[in-house]
Amino acid sequence: MQPVMTVSLNRTAVQIEADAHARLAAYLADASAKLAANPDRAEILLDLEQAVADQCKRRMLPGQAVITLAELGPALEEMGPVEVPDAAEAAARTTPNASGALQQLSDGAMISGVCKGLARAAAIDVTLLRVIAVILLFATGGAMIILYLVLMLLIPFAPLDPNGPPLRKIPAKCREYVLLIRSKLGGLTS
Repeated sequence: MQPVMTVSLNRTAVQIEADAHARLAAYLADASAKLAANPDRAEILLDLEQAVADQCKRRMLPGQAVITLAELGPALEEMGPVEVPDAAEAAARTTPNASGALQQLSDGAMISGVCKGLARAAAIDVTLLRVIAVILLFATGGAMIILYLVLMLLIPFAPLDPNGPPLRKIPAKCREYVLLIRSKLGGLTS
Protein backbone atom coordinates (compact mmCIF):
# COMPACT_ATOMS: atom_id res chain seq x y z
CA MET A 1 0.00 0.00 0.00
CA GLN A 2 1.38 3.41 -1.07
CA PRO A 3 0.46 6.76 0.44
CA VAL A 4 -1.17 9.02 -2.14
CA MET A 5 -0.83 12.81 -2.25
CA THR A 6 -2.33 15.53 -4.36
CA VAL A 7 0.14 17.79 -6.20
CA SER A 8 -0.20 20.63 -8.67
CA LEU A 9 1.26 19.99 -12.12
CA ASN A 10 0.98 23.18 -14.15
CA ARG A 11 -1.75 24.39 -11.80
CA THR A 12 -3.82 21.21 -12.22
CA ALA A 13 -4.44 18.96 -9.20
CA VAL A 14 -3.13 15.44 -9.78
CA GLN A 15 -3.00 12.46 -7.42
CA ILE A 16 0.34 10.69 -7.25
CA GLU A 17 1.84 7.90 -5.12
CA ALA A 18 4.61 8.86 -2.68
CA ASP A 19 7.46 7.04 -4.47
CA ALA A 20 6.43 8.55 -7.83
CA HIS A 21 6.24 11.97 -6.16
CA ALA A 22 9.80 11.62 -4.85
CA ARG A 23 11.07 10.72 -8.34
CA LEU A 24 9.16 13.59 -9.95
CA ALA A 25 10.37 16.07 -7.33
CA ALA A 26 13.99 15.02 -8.00
CA TYR A 27 13.47 15.38 -11.78
CA LEU A 28 11.94 18.84 -11.44
CA ALA A 29 14.59 19.96 -8.92
CA ASP A 30 17.32 18.90 -11.36
CA ALA A 31 15.55 20.76 -14.18
CA SER A 32 15.14 23.84 -12.02
CA ALA A 33 18.85 23.82 -11.12
CA LYS A 34 19.89 23.47 -14.77
CA LEU A 35 17.58 26.31 -15.78
CA ALA A 36 18.64 28.65 -12.95
CA ALA A 37 20.14 31.23 -15.35
CA ASN A 38 17.26 31.06 -17.85
CA PRO A 39 14.89 34.03 -17.63
CA ASP A 40 12.00 31.80 -18.79
CA ARG A 41 12.69 29.19 -16.10
CA ALA A 42 9.25 29.38 -14.44
CA GLU A 43 7.42 29.00 -17.74
CA ILE A 44 9.65 26.12 -18.84
CA LEU A 45 9.08 24.31 -15.55
CA LEU A 46 5.31 24.69 -15.92
CA ASP A 47 5.59 23.28 -19.44
CA LEU A 48 7.63 20.36 -18.09
CA GLU A 49 4.99 19.71 -15.42
CA GLN A 50 2.28 19.70 -18.10
CA ALA A 51 4.30 17.36 -20.31
CA VAL A 52 4.81 14.95 -17.39
CA ALA A 53 1.09 15.01 -16.58
CA ASP A 54 0.17 14.41 -20.24
CA GLN A 55 2.69 11.57 -20.60
CA CYS A 56 1.46 9.89 -17.41
CA LYS A 57 -2.23 10.25 -18.27
CA ARG A 58 -1.54 8.68 -21.65
CA ARG A 59 -0.09 5.63 -19.89
CA MET A 60 -2.81 5.27 -17.25
CA LEU A 61 -5.40 2.53 -17.51
CA PRO A 62 -9.04 3.51 -17.99
CA GLY A 63 -10.53 4.39 -14.61
CA GLN A 64 -7.11 4.80 -12.97
CA ALA A 65 -6.94 8.04 -10.98
CA VAL A 66 -3.49 7.90 -9.36
CA ILE A 67 -0.11 8.28 -11.07
CA THR A 68 2.23 5.49 -10.01
CA LEU A 69 5.90 4.91 -10.64
CA ALA A 70 4.83 2.51 -13.43
CA GLU A 71 3.51 5.48 -15.42
CA LEU A 72 5.97 8.12 -14.25
CA GLY A 73 9.21 6.17 -14.90
CA PRO A 74 8.64 5.57 -18.63
CA ALA A 75 7.26 9.11 -19.05
CA LEU A 76 10.43 10.66 -17.60
CA GLU A 77 12.63 8.33 -19.64
CA GLU A 78 10.82 9.32 -22.84
CA MET A 79 11.15 13.01 -22.01
CA GLY A 80 14.81 12.63 -21.06
CA PRO A 81 16.83 14.96 -18.87
CA VAL A 82 16.58 18.70 -19.32
CA GLU A 83 19.43 19.88 -21.53
CA VAL A 84 20.59 23.48 -21.43
CA PRO A 85 22.64 24.54 -24.48
CA ASP A 86 25.85 26.42 -23.82
CA ALA A 87 25.90 30.15 -24.59
CA ALA A 88 27.55 29.79 -28.01
CA GLU A 89 25.06 27.16 -29.17
CA ALA A 90 22.09 29.17 -27.91
CA ALA A 91 23.36 32.33 -29.64
CA ALA A 92 23.86 30.46 -32.91
CA ARG A 93 20.31 29.10 -32.70
CA THR A 94 18.67 32.45 -31.98
CA THR A 95 20.79 34.75 -34.17
CA PRO A 96 19.05 35.34 -37.50
CA ASN A 97 20.94 33.62 -40.29
CA ALA A 98 23.83 32.75 -37.97
CA SER A 99 25.32 30.39 -40.54
CA GLY A 100 25.17 33.01 -43.28
CA ALA A 101 23.59 30.48 -45.65
CA LEU A 102 20.15 30.63 -47.21
CA GLN A 103 18.11 27.71 -45.91
CA GLN A 104 14.50 26.56 -45.89
CA LEU A 105 13.04 26.65 -42.40
CA SER A 106 10.46 23.88 -42.05
CA ASP A 107 9.66 24.70 -38.40
CA GLY A 108 6.51 26.82 -38.51
CA ALA A 109 6.40 26.82 -42.32
CA MET A 110 3.18 27.04 -44.31
CA ILE A 111 4.34 24.94 -47.27
CA SER A 112 8.04 24.10 -47.35
CA GLY A 113 9.85 26.92 -45.58
CA VAL A 114 11.11 28.89 -48.57
CA CYS A 115 9.49 32.15 -47.45
CA LYS A 116 10.71 31.70 -43.87
CA GLY A 117 14.25 31.11 -45.12
CA LEU A 118 14.18 34.06 -47.49
CA ALA A 119 12.71 36.29 -44.78
CA ARG A 120 15.42 35.29 -42.33
CA ALA A 121 18.15 35.87 -44.90
CA ALA A 122 16.74 39.30 -45.83
CA ALA A 123 15.96 40.15 -42.17
CA ILE A 124 12.32 41.01 -42.95
CA ASP A 125 9.03 39.80 -41.51
CA VAL A 126 7.94 36.47 -42.99
CA THR A 127 4.32 37.63 -43.19
CA LEU A 128 5.34 40.53 -45.43
CA LEU A 129 7.26 38.15 -47.70
CA ARG A 130 4.28 35.77 -47.87
CA VAL A 131 1.99 38.66 -48.87
CA ILE A 132 4.46 39.68 -51.59
CA ALA A 133 4.58 36.06 -52.81
CA VAL A 134 0.77 35.89 -53.05
CA ILE A 135 0.63 39.20 -54.92
CA LEU A 136 3.30 37.92 -57.33
CA LEU A 137 1.35 34.69 -57.74
CA PHE A 138 -1.64 36.62 -59.11
CA ALA A 139 0.47 39.20 -60.97
CA THR A 140 2.38 36.50 -62.86
CA GLY A 141 -0.69 34.42 -63.66
CA GLY A 142 0.56 31.51 -61.56
CA ALA A 143 4.15 31.47 -62.82
CA MET A 144 5.25 32.19 -59.26
CA ILE A 145 4.41 28.56 -58.46
CA ILE A 146 7.21 27.41 -60.77
CA LEU A 147 9.67 29.76 -59.10
CA TYR A 148 8.59 28.51 -55.66
CA LEU A 149 9.03 24.87 -56.73
CA VAL A 150 12.50 25.61 -58.14
CA LEU A 151 13.49 27.39 -54.92
CA MET A 152 12.10 24.47 -52.94
CA LEU A 153 14.40 22.09 -54.82
CA LEU A 154 17.49 24.34 -54.78
CA ILE A 155 17.55 25.85 -51.28
CA PRO A 156 18.84 23.38 -48.67
CA PHE A 157 16.83 22.64 -45.53
CA ALA A 158 17.96 23.94 -42.16
CA PRO A 159 18.44 21.15 -39.62
CA LEU A 160 15.36 20.43 -37.52
CA ASP A 161 15.45 21.23 -33.82
CA PRO A 162 15.22 17.81 -32.10
CA ASN A 163 13.66 19.43 -29.04
CA GLY A 164 11.21 21.49 -31.08
CA PRO A 165 7.60 20.62 -31.84
CA PRO A 166 6.91 18.19 -34.65
CA LEU A 167 6.45 19.61 -38.14
CA ARG A 168 2.98 20.31 -39.39
CA LYS A 169 1.63 17.90 -42.00
CA ILE A 170 2.23 19.95 -45.18
CA PRO A 171 5.83 21.07 -44.39
CA ALA A 172 6.71 17.52 -43.32
CA LYS A 173 5.38 16.05 -46.60
CA CYS A 174 7.05 18.78 -48.70
CA ARG A 175 10.36 18.13 -46.96
CA GLU A 176 9.97 14.39 -47.53
CA TYR A 177 9.15 14.80 -51.23
CA VAL A 178 11.91 17.34 -51.87
CA LEU A 179 14.52 15.10 -50.23
CA LEU A 180 13.23 12.15 -52.29
CA ILE A 181 13.43 14.15 -55.54
CA ARG A 182 16.91 15.38 -54.65
CA SER A 183 18.10 11.83 -53.99
CA LYS A 184 16.63 10.65 -57.32
CA LEU A 185 18.26 13.56 -59.17
CA GLY A 186 21.53 12.92 -57.33
CA GLY A 187 21.45 9.33 -58.55
CA LEU A 188 20.99 10.50 -62.14
CA THR A 189 23.93 12.93 -62.05
CA SER A 190 26.42 10.54 -60.48
